[in-house]
Amino acid sequence: MKFKKKKRQDDFQKVKLKVGKTKPKADNATNTNFRSKGIHLTEQLKRDTSGPTTHRQLGLNDLMSQLHHYSANIKHSALLGLKELLSLNPSLLEQQLSRLVSEVAAVFTDKDGNVRLAATRVLRFIAQSVPAERVAPFSPVLSAHLSCAMTHIEISIQEDAMKILDVLLEHYPALLAARPAVLLTNFLELISHRQGSGGSKKAQDPKARNWTLSVNPNRTVTSQQWRLTVLLRLGRFLQAVVEERPVEESDIFSPTEGVFGSSGEGRLMPLNLNWEELTYSKVGVKVYEHSGSKPTPRSTFRLRPEVDTGPAVGEDLDSAEAVQSFAATLVPLLLEVWVEASTSDSPWNNSEGAHMLSPDAMSVMFQVLSILQLLRKLAPQQEHQDALDAWFYKEYLGDFKQHFMKNFPYDARDTPRHRKKVDLKRSKQTAVVPGLTVEPLALNITLCQVMVSLSQRQGLGRETDGDWLTPLRTFVRDTLGSGAKLSYRQLHMLLGTVWKMVLTQRSKTVTDDLLAAVYIYYKQRNLTLQTRSLLLSFYSKLYLQEQGHTHIARSKVLCRWLASLPVQLSQLGHRNPALSERLILSIQAAASRKHKDLLKSLLTNACKLYDPQEGVVVLLPAESQQRMVQLLYFLPKMSQSLLANLSCCCTTGRISAGLAASLIRIVHFRSSLSGWSVGSEEAALEDVNYISFLFSTLTGFSMEKLAALQEADDESILPPSPLSPLSLYPTPMEQFTHHWDVVEEVCHCLETLGSKSQCFDIVQNGICKYLIKLGVVPDSMAAGLLRAVSRLLDLSVLPIEPVLRFLSQCCLSLMALLISLEQELPAETNHKREAIWGACVSALSSVPRLLRMVLQLMRVGDLSEEELPQLGQILSMLLQHTPIHNQLLANAALLQDIIQQLTRYSRGATREQWLTDLLYCYSVTVAHGSSARRGNLGLRDMY
Repeated sequence: MKFKKKKRQDDFQKVKLKVGKTKPKADNATNTNFRSKGIHLTEQLKRDTSGPTTHRQLGLNDLMSQLHHYSANIKHSALLGLKELLSLNPSLLEQQLSRLVSEVAAVFTDKDGNVRLAATRVLRFIAQSVPAERVAPFSPVLSAHLSCAMTHIEISIQEDAMKILDVLLEHYPALLAARPAVLLTNFLELISHRQGSGGSKKAQDPKARNWTLSVNPNRTVTSQQWRLTVLLRLGRFLQAVVEERPVEESDIFSPTEGVFGSSGEGRLMPLNLNWEELTYSKVGVKVYEHSGSKPTPRSTFRLRPEVDTGPAVGEDLDSAEAVQSFAATLVPLLLEVWVEASTSDSPWNNSEGAHMLSPDAMSVMFQVLSILQLLRKLAPQQEHQDALDAWFYKEYLGDFKQHFMKNFPYDARDTPRHRKKVDLKRSKQTAVVPGLTVEPLALNITLCQVMVSLSQRQGLGRETDGDWLTPLRTFVRDTLGSGAKLSYRQLHMLLGTVWKMVLTQRSKTVTDDLLAAVYIYYKQRNLTLQTRSLLLSFYSKLYLQEQGHTHIARSKVLCRWLASLPVQLSQLGHRNPALSERLILSIQAAASRKHKDLLKSLLTNACKLYDPQEGVVVLLPAESQQRMVQLLYFLPKMSQSLLANLSCCCTTGRISAGLAASLIRIVHFRSSLSGWSVGSEEAALEDVNYISFLFSTLTGFSMEKLAALQEADDESILPPSPLSPLSLYPTPMEQFTHHWDVVEEVCHCLETLGSKSQCFDIVQNGICKYLIKLGVVPDSMAAGLLRAVSRLLDLSVLPIEPVLRFLSQCCLSLMALLISLEQELPAETNHKREAIWGACVSALSSVPRLLRMVLQLMRVGDLSEEELPQLGQILSMLLQHTPIHNQLLANAALLQDIIQQLTRYSRGATREQWLTDLLYCYSVTVAHGSSARRGNLGLRDMY
């Protein structure tokens, strides 16, 4: 029996599609019958208006947060945006400086090179915009991240750390130099590594090698180029440390100081501290424990605990032991660097060309020598530097002679260039450090300075150093004597080398040999002010070392240089005031020690130097003028022509009144009439010339000027009149004040000569011989003569008639001038009117018969109507002055006659006010003195 099989339904059946029928929908078909609407979150899309943003609308907070992103590209773009934001908004640097410094410094050790490069650029931008005192609080953060980069295990990060170090050394050298210990150790670790200590005894041995040079083949440059790169930064860092050290005066030539600077040692200088300014200042203030006194037993205060920082470098280089310990570590490494460079530079043993160095080897040697020179300057004090030099001499002189002096002097090797296909990888490895082109001259000069510094403290063994000092001395002499142009730094170093050789060799032949070479360079023309000042400073300081150094005192070259200084000063004049000041300082130092050659030359050129029109004494600034006046004290002789120039200098107003008074005082001390002398020193001028100098200065005008005034047709000259017998020349107010101060000093000198009667006799003879024939007289000269006569008059000597007549004319003319000045310019001429009135009253009250002659000159009948009130005012002023009442009473009859004539000639219905005042003053004076009139017959006869 056959069973019918049921048809089984398959799992995946093929759907049969029929034409014209609708295609059935799939089970997973998407229903598109819906509508969508946008959702707007207004708070999320609002822009950040809290601060400035970049062109990508990113603010400072966004950029700072992106610096912590894991992606290097985002961090790089964040640093670029940060530089853009800071350049557009500089105020953010002031507001967010702490945050910026810490965040940017944190990416110094980023693993991506582009990020580190961008961070370096941002740091440079910050350093160019923010001063060091604002970054000082954040310097520990920068130093910490820099140390991490320098000691990082990644070689590329170490190489980029040098670029960061360049930025900080360029803009903030003082901040890095404040904490040198950690960075110096980092420098050592960049080119070397520590060896095993090998026990405590080996660590304590000063000659034990704890560090050795390291080689890393994975660097992009050769080991020699890498060491040269590190040494270049090390030299710049040590230079920054040295510049932050206080400069101490010593017997070693230091041209950076003043020519005659002093260290101030042994003096206590008060220091006023402003803590607000000190916070951002570069100058540090040292605080000493217990203020330098002995602490009490109960005191437990300590400023800084002593911490052992290891054998490499101490916490600070403030002690000689720390500097010596660091030098003991670094110097062997430097010698090893140079030995390796010289070996690779000249692998063959060729003695003929051993002094020819390639540019790379020359750069390495120059950096090694520069660092050795800076190590000496790290010593805190001069005695420590001497001890350090002695230690270098003991420990490393043999090595220095073997490695440095063997092929001295060095020269550059000409390297031929072949046209070959450039291998980029190989060119990177042999590339020279940029900016390190060293000239052979600079290398040899640096080597001279390093080697000569070792010869300072040799004692009895000095003769044994001739074998290596002789080529150095020959090189220095030939370089200076060849006339080649040297840079300021090169000349600075050469002069320092000459200084040390002169002081250590103690040989007259060596001294003259070296100084002659310096003098050849000194005589070159067109030297800059800085170079000329440096040479003057060198010679001046060397001359000051002559005491105790006979070979310096007997140097003919030094004597020749000193004798040429006055000639140079007269030729230079005021064209270069700074250089003239240097010359004057040098002349003053030698003149104070009575150097014969210089004093002879100074005496020969004195008239040119003290010329009242073109001399340096009137053309230079006030400080230099004062030094020129002080030089007069050291002149052995003062000629008549020189005294005439000095008198004109005092009266023309080209120097101040105070300086003119100092000049007169110095001339007074150098004369025999002053009674003041030192030892057996002779007087510098004759008595006749001295008196002539004082009288010429007293008049204030030379004979040539007075003669020109007589013939001058000047509207300012007041014409003579019955009230003014002399024609007065009104001097300007400034000139009158200057001359009045000079007159006071001249009178003081005349009063101290001993015999006032003789001085008065000399003055009146001068007046009688030169002045009484003058028709035009300057008012300053007339007032000065009255002042001098009143101070010098001795009643035992009465003035002669011509002098008395001239003085009376001067007195009446000056009183008439007073009335006109009071009417025209009462405020501007106040000082002048007081001086003139004081001189007139003093002369009228002290000079016999002077008042009588003045009253006799008052001829009322010759006066015009406008002059009558002026005469009345003059008489009123005389009557109101108490010191001359006795003289007026002695001439009461003459005075009464003048007043009667004034009353008669004064026309008008009413009496004028000036006449009323005159009659009142006359009645008061006559009534007050009527009781004493009978008993003063002798006084009446005298006056």
